[in-house]
Amino acid sequence: MESPAVTGAAYGVLFLLGVALGVVGGFEHAWYAGNLPVAAIVWLAVLFAVPYAMGRLIGGRLGAVLPAAGWMAVSFLLANQRPEGDLVIAGNSAGYWYLYGGMAAFVVAIVMTRSRGSWLLRH
Repeated sequence: MESPAVTGAAYGVLFLLGVALGVVGGFEHAWYAGNLPVAAIVWLAVLFAVPYAMGRLIGGRLGAVLPAAGWMAVSFLLANQRPEGDLVIAGNSAGYWYLYGGMAAFVVAIVMTRSRGSWLLRH
């Protein structure tokens, strides 16, 4: 049986992975090819793949939920307007694709993740 410290550390790292995705994606989602927000659409694939893979590796939905929670916390902070009037994730097509599409990608990844027991428990 794994120690609670190892389990807590693994879950903490997954949350920090989501925070890192939110910071990088928040600043890099707005690359366009013509009028198409290419980077935001590519980020949708990343925002599906990471929680799905982490949920499969951990062996449960909590492994998929934690990166999503970290990403949402950072992304919604970056989408709020500061008192100076600045914001990182703008209310344009790239911002909408990134925020709303990212939330949809996370929901699909979490729903598709099956619980099969933690990889930490396997010997």
